[in-house]
Amino acid sequence: MASPLKSLIYDDDRYQKSFKLFLERSSEHQCMRDFIHNSLPDILASVGNRKSQLNVIGVGSGEGIVDLEMLSQLCQKHPGVLVDNEVVEPSSQQLYKYKVMVAQKPDLEHITFTWNKMTASEFEEQWRQKNITKKADFIHMLQMLYYVKDPGATISFFRSLLDKNGKLLIILVSGESGWGKLWRTFRSQLCNTEISQCVTTADIKSLLDAHGVPYQSYELQSHMDITECFTEGDQTGELLLDFLTEVLDFSRTASPELRQGVLRLLRDSQCSVETGGRVLFNNNLGVIVLDALS
Repeated sequence: MASPLKSLIYDDDRYQKSFKLFLERSSEHQCMRDFIHNSLPDILASVGNRKSQLNVIGVGSGEGIVDLEMLSQLCQKHPGVLVDNEVVEPSSQQLYKYKVMVAQKPDLEHITFTWNKMTASEFEEQWRQKNITKKADFIHMLQMLYYVKDPGATISFFRSLLDKNGKLLIILVSGESGWGKLWRTFRSQLCNTEISQCVTTADIKSLLDAHGVPYQSYELQSHMDITECFTEGDQTGELLLDFLTEVLDFSRTASPELRQGVLRLLRDSQCSVETGGRVLFNNNLGVIVLDALS
């Protein structure tokens, strides 16, 4: 049965507020940065094969903070190359922030930015309609496969755009994270049936394994402070609950039984640890790296 609750993605303003709070309260960007600085350079070493220009596509780039860190590592690995960077992002707020950051940041003259205010599926449709033959050397999809109808088809399409030696990087929450436990328990009540939403790296790995697709994988340790979620009426807690459940005004619109069940699980040791009077939710991420089709 489809959930009667309204998905948070339909209110961009509240989504952006809750997302900002999530980033402030979690170690998400820090664990991504550690991966980008410690593991990504080796992954990027072989892309391009000494080409003078590298083509990059960022799918669901947000405000571009992580994108620019990855581009920096790419340019360090391949000094002197030009970079053509396609940005795909449906949120006008996020895209505006990305453009402002690019305008203010020095040393980006070797990178050209093409701005696509659209979803991944709209980008795919446009690419097919225009019959574009350009190939990409590096494509990254960070925390965005929740918002497509068919993650497997989306992965297949973008992988088909990779040039020889190209790499597709996917980051999602880990199947072993608190998110995985929450979604497995309350999938029918919380998950939006129009998009994949409740998908983890465990789901993607199962999909790839079933089709015999090889991949590299990494686990990134991360947590999120959700202490205020357990104080009724706390504005911060309500925004965090909206983000955790992906439900607009979850506290107000969910049934008392669902709300109590979600709060009980969030506090359970399957999802969180309590330390120093704070409740830290398991926000572990998984990374999957795919090569171009052979």
